[in-house]
Amino acid sequence: MMTKAQRILAFYHGLDFDRAYLDDDLDVLNPFEGASPEQERSLADFYNKFYSDSKPRNLILGINPGRLGAGATGIPFTDTKRLRECGITFDAFSTHEPSSVFVYEAINAFGGPAKFYADFLIGSVCPLGFTVRKNGNSINFNYYDRASFAKALAPYLLAQIRAQIELAGKNERIIVFGTGKNLKFLTQLNKEFNFTPALVALEHPRYVMQYKYREREAYIAKYLEAFSL
Repeated sequence: MMTKAQRILAFYHGLDFDRAYLDDDLDVLNPFEGASPEQERSLADFYNKFYSDSKPRNLILGINPGRLGAGATGIPFTDTKRLRECGITFDAFSTHEPSSVFVYEAINAFGGPAKFYADFLIGSVCPLGFTVRKNGNSINFNYYDRASFAKALAPYLLAQIRAQIELAGKNERIIVFGTGKNLKFLTQLNKEFNFTPALVALEHPRYVMQYKYREREAYIAKYLEAFSL
C-alpha cells in the first residue's frame, strides 16, 4: 500500500496541462517540470517527513502556486525559508513569500508543522501556476484573473480538486484560502458538482500580509478557529 507521501508525489509528478488553454500572453508555471535534483529531493523529503502514513487529512485549498512559494519548492505556501524551518535543507537559492510567512505563523500557533501536517493537507484549486507577460516582465497570474480563462479551465480544475480530495481522505469540509474570487468560483463549482458539503473561507494570507499586517494576530486567531472545527 502506498503511503500518502507516495500518492501526493505521484499526483504532482503526473500533472499535465494542455497549453491550448493559454492565451498568447500567459505561461504555465509547473514547479515539477524540469525541477533540479535539489528541488526534487527537498520535495520528497518534505512529504516523506510529514505524510509517511495513510491517515486522512482535512483539505485546504489555496489558489494556484506563486513564483516564490510553491512555484519554487513545489509545496503550497512554503517558500525556501519556511522549508528550512521544517528541517528540510535547501541551499540552491532562497525565496521569501509573504503568504508563506503568515501561513507558518498560523501553523506555529497551531502547534508547529508536525502537528499541523498530521491533520491537514494544503493544496490548490489549480496545482499549477500561471504568469502573465507585462512590459517585458512575468508576474503572477491567478486562474480567475480572466473570466474566459477560468471558464475554459473549469473541467480541468474540477478534476484536480477531486483528485486532491481523494489524496486528503476527508471531505466533511474544505478550508478555502481566499474570500473573494477564489471562494466565488469554488462556491459555483460546488453548487454544480457537489464535491464537498461545506466550504470554510478564510482571508487569503497575501491579503492579510498586504492590507491587514498590523491585525494579523486577529486573523491567526480566525485561522486557528477554522483549524479546530
